[in-house]
Amino acid sequence: QVQLVESGGGLVQAGGSLTLSCAASGRAFKSYAMGWFRQAPGKEREFVATINQSGGITDYADSVKGRFTMYRDNAKNTVSLQMSGLTSEDTAVYYCAAAHVSSPWRNQYPYWGLGALVTVSS
Repeated sequence: QVQLVESGGGLVQAGGSLTLSCAASGRAFKSYAMGWFRQAPGKEREFVATINQSGGITDYADSVKGRFTMYRDNAKNTVSLQMSGLTSEDTAVYYCAAAHVSSPWRNQYPYWGLGALVTVSS
């Protein structure tokens, strides 16, 4: 098992940048692929980005490609999501999740954090 705690959420102006971090407990962190998902008010939780166990392969939702970068530090048991060019459409609760295989499908992720709120003001 792995426990996940997100941090770094907050209020940012449109066009600004923000970096979310996710700290994982447990020695098996490097054996998990990781994902970021988000849920805006009144909407379904959606895929944002995923990274494989080594950090060498990433995949992004079309809506964030070129603006968001996901990376991990297996020595520190952390995964981060660097976000830039933020718009009001990016306002959501962002969730960190762990899976055995890198995937854009949320049902592949058995472990989830509690989320971090990102609010983009226009």
